[in-house]
Formats: sequence, structure tokens, C-alpha cells
Amino acid sequence: MTYSVYQHWDPLKVCVVGRSYPPEFYSWITVPHVRELFEKIAIETEEDYQNIIRKLQSFGVEVLRPNIIGRDDCFIDGQYIPPPMTPRDYSIMIGDTYHESYTFNFNNFYRNVRDDKWPDCNSLEEFGHLPMYIQQECIDLHGMQKYINLDLRYEHIDKHIKQQGNLIKKNQIKIVNGAMIARIGRDLFVGTKNYDQDQNELKKFIDQEFANTRNHIVNTGGHSDGTYCPVCPGLIISLYDVPTYADTFPDWEVVYLQDQSWDAVQPFLDLKEKNQGKWWIPGFEHDQSVIDVVETWMGHWTGYVEETVFDVNMLIIDPKNVMVFNYNKQVFDALDRYGITPHIVPFRHRYFWDGGIHCVTSDLHRSGMMQDFFPDRTNA
Repeated sequence: MTYSVYQHWDPLKVCVVGRSYPPEFYSWITVPHVRELFEKIAIETEEDYQNIIRKLQSFGVEVLRPNIIGRDDCFIDGQYIPPPMTPRDYSIMIGDTYHESYTFNFNNFYRNVRDDKWPDCNSLEEFGHLPMYIQQECIDLHGMQKYINLDLRYEHIDKHIKQQGNLIKKNQIKIVNGAMIARIGRDLFVGTKNYDQDQNELKKFIDQEFANTRNHIVNTGGHSDGTYCPVCPGLIISLYDVPTYADTFPDWEVVYLQDQSWDAVQPFLDLKEKNQGKWWIPGFEHDQSVIDVVETWMGHWTGYVEETVFDVNMLIIDPKNVMVFNYNKQVFDALDRYGITPHIVPFRHRYFWDGGIHCVTSDLHRSGMMQDFFPDRTNA
């Protein structure tokens, strides 16, 4: 059975759920109370992942997860790489084609260390078919084995998808990011990386990649799923400070979450002055040991927490059920009006990891065929 996703509110059947490093990963931290803190975060993060998995399985969803590779293989170019916690940021199923960008770009690597005559090779599988002396030469150059090992985190998921008969596009264009695209049947809505991005150029780029859909640009200035969520036909949950949806979603109700959540995260705002708003561990806002460890070793993992402060980052299970991280009266009242039940699955360290429920999952298959929710639009 070929997997497909045409509308992100169709019944969810197969889903990837991220994974963080286990507590023993942090044995390299020499300050005892800092190491214990990270071990605690690791344990509680996996507990919360398991809670998400149980909820998905209660709705009959098959769950796949990335692998964790050895700690030494995670230390590349002087830093530990991020754990595979947010598969949405690196993958998306659009129609029946799976796009991913988390894999190592073999061609770019080869051409950096060799020349343009280097044989084309786009995946770990193709790399394995090259002559052994070429493989070994590549592995010896710049510690390439560690880069190859990164593919092992998702290799079994790729294999599973291929077994269903799906096409996988790797490293095509980095803008194909599940956190930036809303799939609404015939229409794709793509967010901007920043408010100053050239939208005409982005539109041209997307139209070339997705010629069979009507494509639209929404100026979100970052991850779309941290800015707005089309929950069902006719309803959008959105931040207050985004442009109007009158053109992109005409006649849809937009519920704005004005100024919510900030009082609850005042300690984060204090810490923001020290780390540019990239992470937060409640209770350790002024612990310089923690700040030093995170900024030295983990600063490049962490994103911008404000994208997930607001409760717009949701995972839709089916037309009547959605998963959220916490309670919000405005959201819950709106969902109730549309006959949708919210299911709270806490993620205690979301402000540290900077990942909402939509980010830490990636839907591979939903039942349903492509629909047209804006039939008055032209095909252009």
C-alpha cells in the first residue's frame, strides 16, 4: 500500500515520533549537578515521548522512530550533533512523494574533496554500490564515516517507506520542510524563512518543485507550524501578529491567541538576555554552569523558543481529534464549536528542546484522497 498525505486532518495511519539521547549520553559532563540535570531531562523526555506514542496507538496509528547512534559518532567537527527529535523539520510526505533533508549530501561532499568527475551518489545505499577502494577513500577523508552514520538514524524508516512503493526525494531543496508547509488538498501553503525573504523567488521555486498543486506563500517569518494551524476546513488557530488570511484562506474563521503564555514564561524572558532566546530549563535561569554547558556544547541544537510558546503547534489525528501539549481556553472553545476533541500530551521540556507536538512527529500516511477546498480558484 503506497503511503500518501493530501490533507493533514485526514485520519492518521502511520507516523514517525522523534527520539532524544538517553541519559547515559551525558556522562561526558563533568559538573555533577549539571550532568544529573541533563540525565533527568533525558529520562523525562522519553517518558513524554512514550505518552505521545501510547495516545497515537490508542487511535490505531502505527509508530516508527529514528535510531540513536553511538555517542562518538555524534561528535562531529567539535560539537555534538542534535538528536533526531524533530523529524518534521527534515521530512514531509506530500501526496505520495516523501521529501527529506536530514540525510548527508554525498554529492556535495564528494565534489568538495574530489572534482566534478566524481560519480553521482545520492544515498547510503548507492554509496554501498561504489567500488570498495572508493568507499574506503571517502571514509578516510575528513572522518566521513561519522557522516555516513548519521543516515543510520533514519535508514530503516526510508527502507520501510520504499517498501510501500513510495518515491523518496533526498536533499532536493531545503525549503521542503514539514514545519513550513500546510497541505490542504489541491493547495500547498509555504511559510517564509524570515519576513524579508523574496516571496516571488520562493513562489517560483515551489512552483517548479510542485507543479500539480496550487501553491501559496504565507509570510510567517519562520516555521509555519509555530505561527498558525489550519485545524479543519474553516478554522485556523493563529498568532495575533501575522498578516491577514483573507486571500489565502477566504471566509475561514481565524482564532487569534493574543499575548497568551508570556506571563507563564517570564523566567525564560530573563534567560533570553543571556542566550538569545534559544532554550530554557525552568529553575536554572541563573545557573552559569548550565548556561556554559548548553552554550558551549548544545547551542547549535537549540531553536528559538518563542515559536513553541503559543499553542498553535498541534498534531491532528483525524477530523475529530487533535493532540496538544497544554490547555488553552480560546483554543479548546474553538475546537468544541467544530466538534473536535483536544488530547493533552504534556512535553515537560519543550522550552528546552524547542519542539511542539507537530515538530516532534512526521505523518507518513493518512487515509483519504486529494480534495479541493477552494474550487473557485484557477489551477495556476
